[in-house]
Amino acid sequence: MRYQLLSLVLFACSLTAAQAQTNASALPWKNNLAYNSYLMRAVHQQYATRLTEIAEATASKKAILRYQESRRARYRSILGDLPKKASLNARVTGTSQQKGFRVERIIFESAPHRYVTGNLYLPEGKGPFPVTLSLSGHGMNGKVSDQRVAALFALHGIACFAVDPVAQGERLQLIDAKGSTLTRGSTTEHTLLNAGANLVGTSVAAYEYWDNTRAIDYLETRADLDKNKIGCIGSSGGGTQTTYLIALDDRIKAATVCSYVSRRERVLEMSGPSDGCQHIPYEGREHLEISDFLTLFAPKPLLIMSGLYDFVDYWGATQSYEELKKVYAAFGEYKKVNLFTAESGHGMPQPKREAAATFFRTWLANDATPVTEGSIAAIPEKELLCTNTGQVATAFPDAVSVMQYNESLAKDYAPQRAAFIKQDKAAVTKQVLALLGIEMPQEKIRVEATGTTAARTYTLNKYQLLRAGQMPVPCVVLTPEKVTAAATVVLYLNAAGKEAILNDDATVGNYMNRGDILVLADLRGFGETTDPAELNDLKYWSKEYRNAMLSLHTGQPIIGQRVVDVRSVVDFMSSEPSLQGHPIKLVANGLYGPTAIHAAYLDDRIKATEVARSCKSFVQLVQEPMQNDAYTNVLYGVLKYYDLKDLMDKADGRIRFVD
Repeated sequence: MRYQLLSLVLFACSLTAAQAQTNASALPWKNNLAYNSYLMRAVHQQYATRLTEIAEATASKKAILRYQESRRARYRSILGDLPKKASLNARVTGTSQQKGFRVERIIFESAPHRYVTGNLYLPEGKGPFPVTLSLSGHGMNGKVSDQRVAALFALHGIACFAVDPVAQGERLQLIDAKGSTLTRGSTTEHTLLNAGANLVGTSVAAYEYWDNTRAIDYLETRADLDKNKIGCIGSSGGGTQTTYLIALDDRIKAATVCSYVSRRERVLEMSGPSDGCQHIPYEGREHLEISDFLTLFAPKPLLIMSGLYDFVDYWGATQSYEELKKVYAAFGEYKKVNLFTAESGHGMPQPKREAAATFFRTWLANDATPVTEGSIAAIPEKELLCTNTGQVATAFPDAVSVMQYNESLAKDYAPQRAAFIKQDKAAVTKQVLALLGIEMPQEKIRVEATGTTAARTYTLNKYQLLRAGQMPVPCVVLTPEKVTAAATVVLYLNAAGKEAILNDDATVGNYMNRGDILVLADLRGFGETTDPAELNDLKYWSKEYRNAMLSLHTGQPIIGQRVVDVRSVVDFMSSEPSLQGHPIKLVANGLYGPTAIHAAYLDDRIKATEVARSCKSFVQLVQEPMQNDAYTNVLYGVLKYYDLKDLMDKADGRIRFVD
């Protein structure tokens, strides 16, 4: 009986403790997919406009040529600056004779000390041979995984150059002293490296593009290859590379894209953003669909290969193909584009390999005889390695990694940043707003009270702040019993959510005892609108990867959107009778830091800002790619203009770090 009584007492105590926890929810609705849905509406609107544009463009050859010109300019504008061409310093490090063909192991420099490893499969005979550039999917083995395709081509008279992309094969970037990877695989490496690249105004996609154009430069130096008959093929991540490459490199005469073509809009909605190397910021803003890059290749021969059971959406592939047929028809070349569908999943199984070989034989060798794949012996990996250590990073002491290159760009831009920040504030602010992808909102906020609670030493009021075209901002206001005219209104942005502060008696007590009015808010994507963890793949090292990438895609970086939210809260604090007239202080921590710095710089009503336990420099994100949640604080190309400390200095001492 005593045990039963004790159990009841313990249960009652636990119930009382649970009831004592304050419910911080201020929104009158609950939907943790709300922010993603909000972002997808922008994606849909951008691509709806694009559908109208492409429909008008396919009406005539003249119209499609204008469309190509405009899309080419848009693509170049977001691709970023590319290195200047320097000597390839190409060398053949070995040759392996196989049955019916041979393989040369080649290393060249796409930029000084950026070593690219590749295998050139050469048919028997003297040539000159037609040649294809084979771009690898996301397997860690890189070019080695392409050997079956390359061997099949070589056996049928077409040379094939299979190269290692960044972070694959012999080109791993995030490695230990022995050359072993520090991450789970190439897609993680690509994604982590891409955040730093974005900050200096480029991308892993742009690095791959450059490496691949330089690979073609190398092929043109070979007397045994026909530089007028160059093709390109890639599957999965290699399909991405192929798509980006053929849009601008006119030397490619025929191309095959496998297990990649779909509708970007559809993929973003169904499964979310892909790996970092498969996105260039602002594609949505510029109305660039996947099929647009292929449209830039028209009317040259193009084969799309898809699997009925691929995770790359097949319906999207058919829709892109239907659109491309209209593009090619406008040129009077409708027979030059085709969709090959296999009863398979992802990648390039035998039916696709045979279809690809037949395609290139048709267009590069003028022989449409169907190719049948016979028995092809696997080549041991050691016979395909170009370096003596298996990694360029350990084989060449002077090798420059992607992160080192990103860091060198950030350093090179330092004088440019210094000159920029010396401009008058109006000029600086204009560029800051452009990088944030926002205009300061002019619409008035609408305030809805959503609840009131009387605590022992303060009153708690809940609100949702509404502004046309923006996400609602939930906030709670804690007003102490006695408020003096000198009291400060403190906006506290806590990266763990406002509820964590609300239930921290010591922190709340400190503010209430000082007589401060405490405003706790969850900006979009935090607290009440946090994206579900299960919808953000752990391999991307970001708890809000999909929403951050969607924001970059639409041209509205997540920092900029949250700056608008801060503006809404400050507007509320400046207009609410119980809050107006008091000095405003902003306190922020964690991932909120860069948002708080930008918001305080842009809004003089914020008299003081303290940032704790946060990113202190965009350069630091470039230097240290292996950290979580970097994409939250990416502004495309920001380091060409300023770093966080520059904005703080420009804010006349109103912003400081406190840790």
